[in-house]
Amino acid sequence: MTTRLPRHLGLAYFLLSYPVNLTLTRPARHVRPARHRNEMTSMIDLDPPGFQSRPIAGEEGARRTVLYGGYTVFSVFQPVFSVAHRRAIGYHASLRAHDEQGQQAPSQEVFTQAARRGDLLELGRLAESLHLGNFNAFDSHDEWLFLSLHPAALMDTSYGDALLAGLKALGLQPQRVVLEVSEQAGGENSRFAEIIDGLRKAGFVIALDGFGAKHSNIDRVWQVRPDIVTLDRSLLAQASRHAHIERVLPGLVSMLHESGQLVLVGGLSTERDALIALESNADFVQGAYFARPDVEPVPPAKAAQLMDDLSARLRERVAARERSQSARLAPYVSAIEAAAKQLAEGVNMNDATLPLLGLDDTARCFLLDASGRQIGDNVLPDGRTSQRAKRFRPLLHSEGASWERRPYFIGAMKAPGRVQFTPPYLSINEAHLCVTASVAVQTELGVQVLCVDINWDAALRG
Repeated sequence: MTTRLPRHLGLAYFLLSYPVNLTLTRPARHVRPARHRNEMTSMIDLDPPGFQSRPIAGEEGARRTVLYGGYTVFSVFQPVFSVAHRRAIGYHASLRAHDEQGQQAPSQEVFTQAARRGDLLELGRLAESLHLGNFNAFDSHDEWLFLSLHPAALMDTSYGDALLAGLKALGLQPQRVVLEVSEQAGGENSRFAEIIDGLRKAGFVIALDGFGAKHSNIDRVWQVRPDIVTLDRSLLAQASRHAHIERVLPGLVSMLHESGQLVLVGGLSTERDALIALESNADFVQGAYFARPDVEPVPPAKAAQLMDDLSARLRERVAARERSQSARLAPYVSAIEAAAKQLAEGVNMNDATLPLLGLDDTARCFLLDASGRQIGDNVLPDGRTSQRAKRFRPLLHSEGASWERRPYFIGAMKAPGRVQFTPPYLSINEAHLCVTASVAVQTELGVQVLCVDINWDAALRG
């Protein structure tokens, strides 16, 4: 017996709405072939299986599997944790496969076989249906199901209808599903943006996956307008190796927040990875460090303990870094206080700052008036002009420059007499990383702000 499925629904609807113990095969040779490659002509047949869906006993009910080409394919779910909520707020679905001997096999082998047979899109949709059905039996409550979308499936105009029908058959709302779209998918295709917009209006949560890979551009975020942005694993790998990239991550996350997106960092496999992600202020984290993909949900108490332990490690890490920075900056506190006292007594800038200029990491000293305008030029240590300074020569002379919007000026004017330190930032003078110490002092010419730039790249190396 053969029954033709409605074209606009395809296998996703079929698997979820039809009774179990059915075999789905490609049409036999004597059956009229599809007129087009993408025409869905799945069949119900009692012949040896190409596809098969059946429930098997689990510890808590039944879960579905697919038999394809000698492989048993099943769903596993890796939790996505909210840092603030200290619990799993969703599960990312993926496939695992066993061969005929029950040994684990790379799921990629299954899809490679499907690609050779022309079943790739069909198998992808069937796998998606597996995830939906198994997630429904997962005993989850309000968590999201994260589904990675193949670009070809996404561009299929019937995709959204089939997925909605499958959800309806299970009693799931589209708001429970996060559709992950590759950052590289769709190119500049305006139709791609329209499809994404349609899925969003249908109630799905949209995630842009792999941001920061290859030729990523913030324009892509503005075009797709996702609810969640997943940072590419390569960004984390670089941040783990390079301190200056690690410092950039919080700014990148902040930019995405201001653009209206929540941020997920995945692929976290070590404690260092996880600490970098937490310190970047990412909203969600995922990876083997927290939990590997499994057929069971993560216990809430275990998730909370994981997040609490990691937060405690982060506090220790930040405290240790602050102690190290305080020790490194301590000589500058006493030196700038002494220089400010001399300025108040009428000593000229060059003489007053000699002790400051003698410190190893001093890049320059400069003086501002009460409006933030620089008085005189920069005062530089003798014999320390770097090759970098020579390349940025047009920026070296700053007499009359306005620094009224700089944190070192604002902070000093708010608390006269107290030494202020900025976080590390890029100095415009030589385009290198620096920290600026500043203090406001009353002189015979009025309130002035004494500043010293500390070469932070050199301080870090030291």
